Amino acid sequence: MREWKEISLQEVVSKLGDGLHGTPVYDVNGKYYFINGNNLTNGKIIIKENTQKTNFEEYTKYKKDLNDRTILLSINGTLGNVALYNNENCILGKSACYFNVKENVDKQFIKYLVLNKHFQDYIDSIANGSTIKNVSLKTIREYPFNLPSLAEQTAIGDVLCSLDDKIDLLHRQNKTLEQLAGTLFRQWFVEEAKDKWEFVDLEYVTSKITDGAHQSPHTTETGFPMASVKDMHDWGILINSCRKISKFDFDELVRNDCRPLKNDIVIAKDGSYLKHIFVSPEDMDVVILSSIAILRPNYKYNPLLLNTLLKMDSTIEQLKNIVTGGVIPRIVLKDFRKFKIQLPPMEVQNEAAKVIGPIYSKCWNNITQIRTLTQLRDTLLPRLISGDLRVSKIRNE
Repeated sequence: MREWKEISLQEVVSKLGDGLHGTPVYDVNGKYYFINGNNLTNGKIIIKENTQKTNFEEYTKYKKDLNDRTILLSINGTLGNVALYNNENCILGKSACYFNVKENVDKQFIKYLVLNKHFQDYIDSIANGSTIKNVSLKTIREYPFNLPSLAEQTAIGDVLCSLDDKIDLLHRQNKTLEQLAGTLFRQWFVEEAKDKWEFVDLEYVTSKITDGAHQSPHTTETGFPMASVKDMHDWGILINSCRKISKFDFDELVRNDCRPLKNDIVIAKDGSYLKHIFVSPEDMDVVILSSIAILRPNYKYNPLLLNTLLKMDSTIEQLKNIVTGGVIPRIVLKDFRKFKIQLPPMEVQNEAAKVIGPIYSKCWNNITQIRTLTQLRDTLLPRLISGDLRVSKIRNE
């Protein structure tokens, strides 16, 4: 560690500033996005459905000095989201800051430095505001850390980047496989659907359509996970992001059937309804709030095929008719149970499942690899950034 020197973040950046305090003039036909801290996810700028657009004049007026060495960080509201700037046409809002890493410092090393728990805890501990937290640029500039040689920085960045690249590849592979499953489903059950196939209520192909707890138990510091829509992803639930409840409350909710079981279709019901839908591959060690619904199949419709049907854009469009609520849209379960679907004969389902089933199996294998690689990255990250573990030792092993 003698070659590592203690410095502050301001010493490794050529510029550090925040975004526009205010809003530009929006233009639905514009080609430039107005992004904030909530657009920064998993190292990338994510354009969401509600991301506002603006025009070239506004972009020219308010653009910041963003370049290929820029790292973006959320500093207002949700703290600590990180993204690398990648030549996106955007105006930066005040809930995000940017810093341009100097040429003699490895950009990837600094990205992982600010992703590291030590930095995340630092900005959380010094944030101001009780309702909406915010972090000053001065505080970010003053963050102290140990900087290794450029060669060591690059080696650390390469190790962590290689893991992230593998994770990203598996995510992209799953997107492709899902699209393939959807295309095959559409061919068999939409384009080649027979008029004689009957239409049935959704509840006809289920033993239960329900949702989670309508009353939220007290949060505990340690305990058992309880999930809401924010904890869902396309293939499951992020257990680490769930809040904790007591064993007594957890067991009570399990008895009340608020726990997804194997082959249940788990559905985001409130907010971004149907944003996430997945078939549970096993009994899950988590209970859910009422923002999540459980559709328990009775096997008159293959669960994987029914899941594929519910994820189709055309299905989501039809479901708008049974959504209520202005600010927070919700699927009404009593109407959801009566939602009409076309029921293919079981012999057709069985033939389709022989092809679509292995596609989903491959996706689940990818998810298992993603979890393993993510755990490895999250274990290595703090040890490499702190110098507790050297890259040479990893390579020798």
